[in-house]
Amino acid sequence: MKVIAVGNQKGGVGKTTTALNLSAALALCGQRVLLIDLDPQANTTSGLGLEVDGEASVYPALLGHADVREKIQPTGRENLSIIPSHMDLAGVEIELARSEDHLTRLRTHLQGLKPNDLFDFCILDTPPSLGVLMTSALAAADEILIPLQCEWFGLEGLAKIVHVIDQIKESGANPDLELEGIVMTMFDGRTNLAKQVVEEVGNYFPDQLYQTVIPRTIRIGEAPSHAKTIFEHDPTGLGSKAYMDMAQEFLTRHSVSGPLLAGA
Repeated sequence: MKVIAVGNQKGGVGKTTTALNLSAALALCGQRVLLIDLDPQANTTSGLGLEVDGEASVYPALLGHADVREKIQPTGRENLSIIPSHMDLAGVEIELARSEDHLTRLRTHLQGLKPNDLFDFCILDTPPSLGVLMTSALAAADEILIPLQCEWFGLEGLAKIVHVIDQIKESGANPDLELEGIVMTMFDGRTNLAKQVVEEVGNYFPDQLYQTVIPRTIRIGEAPSHAKTIFEHDPTGLGSKAYMDMAQEFLTRHSVSGPLLAGA
């Protein structure tokens, strides 16, 4: 099981949308996916139409009161399971910070899942901050995928999160953490700015930048309000095609082949 953190400390960049729809696309490609919602706002959980329940989140497991395996539940979609979130997770920022092993607790739990061979990928949706939950996710992940909005402020945020990745590696909490990729979101091909930002990221991170860009579309934005993935809400639209193309690129990077979603 490969653990992928989807993270960016800047909000509004399409992080949760990417975590949710990438997970759904991988599941449609036949990969067994565990999606863990680590954001106390629980947008990934509600976006799949699931109840936001404090007892169901990873919160008790992080405090040592439960086994993380007990928190896994189905989403109603084939190959896609979830550990949902709850606003109580915000309390972890205080409670975990008091413990010496706060950075490695999530990692320990997820390492325990790997020998069971239940999942091919574990996707961590992280909160838009650089707090304990985000750093715990980076300490637990094999790789990080950064969604980046096509604007200049996004470049500033990219520099910060790359710095945090380096800090996590140098601290010894997760020396093997890799920057898996950067995916550009909310792309508007009609503007020169969007193209310039993509080009600039490609200059600095040519190997990490995804060739697939996620367009700015109304359908992508409204899908969660219907408790649907983009593939359920608009299966033949630009958003579905983009996220399936991204999933195919992701699988190619990981030397896995998967079938294309019909109509996408």
